[in-house]
Amino acid sequence: MTEQAVPYISHPRIMVLGVCPGKPGEPPFRIMEIDGQVVGRARTAMDVLEAAASHGIAVHDMDDPDLIRWVGGDKYTWTLR
Repeated sequence: MTEQAVPYISHPRIMVLGVCPGKPGEPPFRIMEIDGQVVGRARTAMDVLEAAASHGIAVHDMDDPDLIRWVGGDKYTWTLR
């Protein structure tokens, strides 16, 4: 039997999903998950850092794909395109 190479797929502790429109008069937001559980909405990168800290996660590099996965944009994407 031959073994097939399996690509490495990281499972980051933090997922920041794509931008969602807010209600009229409210700013857009991004849903945030930690360890597979929805923990709330983030409107800024600081919200992501605060939520991570409240769950005991120290974020030293917001570009570390093994820690944070940015879906539908990066750490600078906070408005609808």
